Amino acid sequence: MRIGTHGRSLARASIPSVARIHALMRIEGLVPVVDSSLAAQMAMAGVPVEPGTEVVDNPALAGIDLFFSLGGDGTILDTVAKTGQSGIPVLGINLGRLGFLSSTREEGALAAIQAVKEGRYTIQERSLIALQGTDLANGETLIGLNEMSVHKRDTSSMLVVDAWVNDRFLSTFWSDGLIVATPTGSTAYSLSCGGPILDPSCDAMVITPISPHNLNVRPIVVPGASILRLHAEAREDKYLVNIDSRGFIVGRSLDLHVRKAAHRARFVQLEGTGFFNTLREKLGWGMDVRSAKMSER
Repeated sequence: MRIGTHGRSLARASIPSVARIHALMRIEGLVPVVDSSLAAQMAMAGVPVEPGTEVVDNPALAGIDLFFSLGGDGTILDTVAKTGQSGIPVLGINLGRLGFLSSTREEGALAAIQAVKEGRYTIQERSLIALQGTDLANGETLIGLNEMSVHKRDTSSMLVVDAWVNDRFLSTFWSDGLIVATPTGSTAYSLSCGGPILDPSCDAMVITPISPHNLNVRPIVVPGASILRLHAEAREDKYLVNIDSRGFIVGRSLDLHVRKAAHRARFVQLEGTGFFNTLREKLGWGMDVRSAKMSER
C-alpha cells in the first residue's frame, strides 16, 4: 500500500514527528511517498528522508492509495487541492494547533496507520466550492474546500456586494466583505463572523456577511445546487478575493460566480471519530468551563 504525505511550512520542531510517522509506515509494511517540498523541509532541518521512502513532486500522480496530510488545517486545504479530481482519500494527522479537520494527532498515528492497513475506516465525501471571475486567475475555475471570500484591504472603505441566487436578486451587502462557505467551511471563517454550523453531509452553502453595516443583515443558508453571482464594488482601487488559502488582489469592480464543484473531496474517517466528536473535542461542546475554573483554584 502506497501512502502519500504532504506538509506545508511545518515548524522545525515538527519535522522529527514527520520522520517518525514515515518510520511507522515502513514498519507496518506501507510505502511512504513524500511530497518533494516536504522532503526539502526535512533536509533543511537535518532530518533527511530515510531509505524505503519515495520522493516525488506530487504524490497524487504517483499511484498512491491514500494521502496523509501532516500539519494543521491549512495543510489539509493544500492536500485536498493537490488531490484534484483523483478521488484519493485524505487523512489528517494534526501537528499544528486546533486541527479541526484532522482525524488524529501524532500520538494516534500508529493506530491510524494500522487502521488504514487493515481497512478499518470509512470514506466521507465533502462538497467543494468552485469560483470563477472574468478578471480572476485568468478566468480559471478555482476550487476550495472551506470557503471563498471577498473583502476589503486593511482599513479601506467598506465594500458593496450585490448577490443573486439562481438569477434571483438576494440583497445588497454593505460590509467589510462577504463569505460563501461549504458545510465543511461553516466551522471556519464563516463561524467567526456569526455564521451557523452545518453538518458536512448537508447539501448547502452559507452566505455570511463580514461586519455588515446594516445590523439586521444575517447569514443565510441556500441549497447546495444554487448558482451564486456576486458583483463587488469598492471605493478603493483594490480589494481581496480569497479561496481557502489562496488570495488575489483585484480591481475596483468585479463579477464572481460561485457554485458547488462537480467533484467532491474524500476524507478517511477512523472508527470512533466523527463530526459530533470533533465539536465536543475541538470546540469544547458539553464542557462546563465554570467547573474547570473552580477545580483549578
